Amino acid sequence: MKFHHFIFQLALWCALAVSARSEETRIILVGDSTVASGSGWGDGLTRLLNPDVMGINMGMKGRSSKSYRDEGWWRKVLDAKPTWVLIQFGHNDQPGKGPKLETDAKTTFRENLTNYIDELRKIGAKPVLVTSLTRRNFGPDGKITPDALVSYAESTRSVAQEKGIPLVDLYARSVEQMNHLGPEAAAAYDAPGKDAKPDKTHLSAKGEAETAKLVADEIRKAAPELAKFLKP
Repeated sequence: MKFHHFIFQLALWCALAVSARSEETRIILVGDSTVASGSGWGDGLTRLLNPDVMGINMGMKGRSSKSYRDEGWWRKVLDAKPTWVLIQFGHNDQPGKGPKLETDAKTTFRENLTNYIDELRKIGAKPVLVTSLTRRNFGPDGKITPDALVSYAESTRSVAQEKGIPLVDLYARSVEQMNHLGPEAAAAYDAPGKDAKPDKTHLSAKGEAETAKLVADEIRKAAPELAKFLKP
């Protein structure tokens, strides 16, 4: 196990141990690398929470709605006795990611989200679904080019409506944001990629902070009960 991964795991176990004993409000973030520490918006959102709230970012790089459960991460979320859980998947569920990750947007992906929601409700926790953060791939017209994330975002919206839970439509908001900025300004959101190529999926420090603001804005619209835990 790499040293930096060991340190992350140790910090996570400590946070979960504290959260399981505490009576305070615990807000857990679940998802892939576009949520995870160091590459996604999750840490940015936890910094926007009131100091009397425990925010735990359990986004994990390279996971899908399938592998997150299969590898045991979902059990850790439930064991932490969360008050609220925000769930965002889609990037690694897409075709071509391999059998350990892939789900079908219209069937198994929906089933996974539905099961997560039902299991949270069973322990008295409150789920919120989040549509996938867009990739920052622009067409010749300077606008975001739609890709397979569209179908996963549509299914996420549909499940949220069917189950009667809040939806943070990050896909729609991030597409809107990128189309407004354009490709040159949007480059400031890019994380360093392999071989010096810009990474059009993961987030720089600026991208993390600005995307977290989008999520917070959507929470204020869609989940007023959760919004009260955000800083003014």
